[in-house]
Amino acid sequence: MTASAFAAADLSADIARVFALQQAHQWEAKASTAAQRKDKLARLKSVVEAHAEAIIAAVLEDTRKPVTEIRVTEVLNVTANIQRNIDNLDAWMAPTEVAPSLNPADRAQIRYEARGVCLILGPWNFPLGLALGPVAAAVAAGNTCIVKLTDLCPATARVGAAIIREAFDEKDVALFEGDVSVATALLDLPFNHIFFTGSPRVGKIVMAAAARHLTTVTLELGGKSPVIVDDSADIAKVAAQIAGAKQFNGGQACISPDYVFVKPDKQAALVEGFTASVQANLYDADGALKKASIAQIVNRANFDRVKAMVDDAVAKGATIAAGGRFDADDLTIHPTMLTDVTPQMTILQDEIFAPVIPVMTYDTLDQAIGYIEARDKPLALYIYSEDEANVDKILARTSSGGVTVNGLFSHYLENNLPFGGVNTSGMGSYHGYFGFKCFSHERAIYRHQ
Repeated sequence: MTASAFAAADLSADIARVFALQQAHQWEAKASTAAQRKDKLARLKSVVEAHAEAIIAAVLEDTRKPVTEIRVTEVLNVTANIQRNIDNLDAWMAPTEVAPSLNPADRAQIRYEARGVCLILGPWNFPLGLALGPVAAAVAAGNTCIVKLTDLCPATARVGAAIIREAFDEKDVALFEGDVSVATALLDLPFNHIFFTGSPRVGKIVMAAAARHLTTVTLELGGKSPVIVDDSADIAKVAAQIAGAKQFNGGQACISPDYVFVKPDKQAALVEGFTASVQANLYDADGALKKASIAQIVNRANFDRVKAMVDDAVAKGATIAAGGRFDADDLTIHPTMLTDVTPQMTILQDEIFAPVIPVMTYDTLDQAIGYIEARDKPLALYIYSEDEANVDKILARTSSGGVTVNGLFSHYLENNLPFGGVNTSGMGSYHGYFGFKCFSHERAIYRHQ
């Protein structure tokens, strides 16, 4: 047997050992009190805070994100989310009393109980933040869990492993590093719940694996999130906000706007405002891009994929109205806006996941709505309008995971709202109380008197 085969066998045995350990421990975890769970969460928060600079250095090494973005998304949001679970756990765990319809003298209630042993598979675009958030929710709900971080961010995975091992006993939470073969081995196991964040393509693989064991799943996927801009919107505001959104993480966010609908007479102002905002925020006086202010594309394969999409669009008649520069040496894509795009172009068929935004024009609101209705339901929908009738019409005639009106990302940032997709953009939701519910089973209890 080769050294690699020995290593694979050892890893497989270790996965089986930890899974069996967590299966045995799940009933103790399920019966744990709010105080015991809060102690675990407080320990996790403390360890994340202690490793803050190591987290920033690791994510910077893996992604070249702006340091401020890393601090907010991978440290501060994580610790705030953990604290939110701690602050609200007593209320969330309290049984919900239900008025019985069979006999008013009886008692009926709903108790929130742990699902059991959970698998959490994290993505590469926010490699720690989008894994530790679900971990906090799983622990708050009384579960045990195994975590697998992406191998596309190896430095972050090493720091994440150190954090998990310092914060938890492996019977409660464990983390395994490695490539896709590790994720495949984990998916063979009969987990009680799987939480996956990633692409719809891999989401189908996860769901198929879960089906073998009738495992419940939460799938946080993506898709092409549209922006509809009507006549009443402030175009300068829209342009600046779209530019900022496409700058954030280099456009590599599942809720990033993926294409824009605007009236023909507003398109030039949208391009002008986008260009001005990008120039003001990302370029120095000599016209050079400040690359420390925008994340690189995660790897060469994704860089080449996006470039091919833009090249395909231009070959089929699209115009590069802003940007259009691709620096292959450091995987940087300059923020780019395309006009004259058509549905036949790849860039309007596949999720872009880069700082590139196509613009389509429409004459009537029904045209824009009809285009969205005919396609997969997106994770996010953005509406810019001061006309309540238009907003209500769009909401009534479309479906999406969430909606922000006259802004971007806010439905994600508001932790009192559920966040999740619908059909191809995902299933299930989390954040705050909804994260606790995601990792809980609502158990019906009826007591005769």
